[in-house]
Amino acid sequence: MSALFDPFKLGSLELPNRVILAPMTRSRAVAGDVPAPMSISYYGQRASAGLLITEGTSVSPRSCAFEKAPGIYTEAQIQGWQKITDEVHRKGGRIFMQLWHGGRAGAYTILNGQPPLSPSGLNDDLDSLNVYGQLANGYYTKIVATPSQAMTITDIEQTIEAFRIGAINAIKAGMDGVEFHGANGYLIQQFLSPVVNRREDDYGGSLENRLRFLKKITQAVISEIGAHRLGVRLSPTAAYNNALDPNSSETYSAAAKMLSDLGILYIHLADANTWNTPSGEMPQLIEMIKPNYQGVLIGNGGITPESATNYITQGTFDLISFGRLFIANPDLPERIKQGGIYNELRSIGWWGGTEEGYIDYSSLPA
Repeated sequence: MSALFDPFKLGSLELPNRVILAPMTRSRAVAGDVPAPMSISYYGQRASAGLLITEGTSVSPRSCAFEKAPGIYTEAQIQGWQKITDEVHRKGGRIFMQLWHGGRAGAYTILNGQPPLSPSGLNDDLDSLNVYGQLANGYYTKIVATPSQAMTITDIEQTIEAFRIGAINAIKAGMDGVEFHGANGYLIQQFLSPVVNRREDDYGGSLENRLRFLKKITQAVISEIGAHRLGVRLSPTAAYNNALDPNSSETYSAAAKMLSDLGILYIHLADANTWNTPSGEMPQLIEMIKPNYQGVLIGNGGITPESATNYITQGTFDLISFGRLFIANPDLPERIKQGGIYNELRSIGWWGGTEEGYIDYSSLPA
């Protein structure tokens, strides 16, 4: 596993290893979508990662797909995140915030009575959308997605501004950088998808137009915090939330080239279809992105410590992010270094709830 423990320079950051905490929705925010105090422990426990990438963090009150996901658009939220970044940095870690807008994956029941926003108001597949909420009895469960509203140009401009302000606020909160959630069928991927995006203006139709929303938010954030602090997560073939693309190779090859030309720090390439069973799609995803992108490449999805080592050794990826394995093993880098043994992931506490399944997994004895 030695390749995973070679240091790596990521922009201005010196990473002690190549093991990254993947962004995972955990839904523990308190009133006002402020990160919960127990989240300080959650991220602090995992500070030995080369880099931590936070759970998806809403850039506006209209962007939530999972109730109790934290936000980054109020002063209270900034202060809540500041406590987390202070703890991570105190423990010698580095942390990026994932900026998130759920788009049509939403429901008025968790959006203060407002309809979700989407590129085109496509609503004939609501049963395919994943929206979650916490019931009065405390249980966290999938809820019914409700019809979305097609975004006006003003809505689009306001959302671009929300990403810009979100990035500024993340840096104010002590983050080392930000990552766009451009994966899993959320708003960025919705604009890229010719199935979901049926607009007939400058943000729809041609490939150039479908790329425009991603390009605009990228330029807006770079203008504030610099390209060296920005990454983008992509999942070109993800079926999750149904933002499909019959020609994903063309779309995402072009997206990778555009992001490369804009000089962003990294692309975080995810095979989201491998969450439950192996998809075998990673080779084609790599072929879409790697020849067209000159920056750092992070791999995610169905990757074991053993296959991660091979990817790093072969030069396919520079860094590897782990999700579920990192939930159950807060000291994952050390466990990998020792060749295991790994804690077993329990089914309880993935989303919502208490400390159980969140910060009660054991670490190796010091």
